[in-house]
Amino acid sequence: MFINRKTAIILALASVTTVAALTSMAPQPAVEKPQNLKVLPKNLTDRQIHQIMHEWAVSLGVRCDFCHVANADGKGLDFPNDSKPEKEMARHMFKMMNKINKKYFEAGKDSLGMVQHTGINCYTCHRGDSHPETKIPEMKRGPGGPPPGGPGGPGGPPPGGQGGPQKQ
Repeated sequence: MFINRKTAIILALASVTTVAALTSMAPQPAVEKPQNLKVLPKNLTDRQIHQIMHEWAVSLGVRCDFCHVANADGKGLDFPNDSKPEKEMARHMFKMMNKINKKYFEAGKDSLGMVQHTGINCYTCHRGDSHPETKIPEMKRGPGGPPPGGPGGPGGPPPGGQGGPQKQ
């Protein structure tokens, strides 16, 4: 009877421990499916979307709140909300990048429906700047300089747009 009593006590303690462990575990929150995906494939996982968003943020040198608005309670961001124009511009730029890659770099789609990494990406132009400067290259003389008859070339006005001595 002594062995049965030990077995009963051990089973009782194991049961109490198991019940206590199960009741103390917090229920796992349901994984929310990404909402309002307009240019990204709908079958991406949450992790894949975060990876893409991180890549875009680094390429533009911004944080998530550049495109996403804060929740009404001020805690976290309202990712499905489209009220910031930067978010719509990001969608247009993404579509433009995909068109360029398909047309000029023959980029196909991978198994997730994303354009394969080839050709250009956000960083190609932005280089960590959300509003990259657009400028026209300076006209220089010498190899690779302006053509004859253009500014600074033979027969054309001198560089800087200033004329030579005026004849009277």
